[in-house]
Amino acid sequence: MIVITGATGALGGAAADRLLRTLPADQLAVVVRDPARAWRFAARGVQVRYGDYREPDSLPTAFEGADQLLLVSSSDPAADAVGLHRVAIDAAVKAAVGRIAYTSHQGAALDSPFGPGHDHAATELLLAESGLAWTSLRNGFYAHSLAWLLGPWRETGVVAVPGDGPVSWTAREDLAEAAAAVLASDGGYDGPITLTAAAAPTFAQLAATAAELTGRPIGFEVVGEDEWVARQVAGGQQERMARFLLGMYQAARRGFFAGTDPLLAAILGREPRTARDVLAELARS
Repeated sequence: MIVITGATGALGGAAADRLLRTLPADQLAVVVRDPARAWRFAARGVQVRYGDYREPDSLPTAFEGADQLLLVSSSDPAADAVGLHRVAIDAAVKAAVGRIAYTSHQGAALDSPFGPGHDHAATELLLAESGLAWTSLRNGFYAHSLAWLLGPWRETGVVAVPGDGPVSWTAREDLAEAAAAVLASDGGYDGPITLTAAAAPTFAQLAATAAELTGRPIGFEVVGEDEWVARQVAGGQQERMARFLLGMYQAARRGFFAGTDPLLAAILGREPRTARDVLAELARS
């Protein structure tokens, strides 16, 4: 049986949908914090189980019978993500899960200035120490986040960022499809695997692409970090969140997201979507 956490979220839900194309519904279970929100899976005959990383006692039963467990990482920047992941991994050990597939991130490293990069690296260490078989899906940076990480360039005509560097922007839909394929492979992938689009454009290159797509001049500038944070706060963002996002640009500048890997294309059997594809959608919206 395959068990998927976070199935009411975008990645976990899309992975479950993909598996249901070929997997009998009784071979899939989803673990969610609010079972009522998973009605569409229940309607198709999928087991819906309650489980919450913040409630350790809920998890061993939720993971019971899992040959493969998709452990979707915590997305709350204010949470102790590593602590929550430790609880989930301990529960998987208690439930004798066959293999954990964990949604990690490209550039996972303990010295990453991007908070989640550190958290993912620490979680991978926990997986390695768990005694369970595991696969870490080191996903490329979600391409849909360009909608806010490029700033309000459509209104201002300028992409202004606090640091530039290459990023292998990767479509979440492609990563969900790959996650489903990895789960269905029944152990065909082991340890960390990197799943990215084929290119890693810089923010300057994305600004040039935006200009080409819109047919109007789009400028580019790198502003000081403090000035950038001040601009975000002036625009209504909490300073804590602005500084969290700042870590992403710092990591990009240091090359944490620069690598690309052909594995995603091999798993999909086609080329993944590109940052240009996502920019084209933003330009039309």
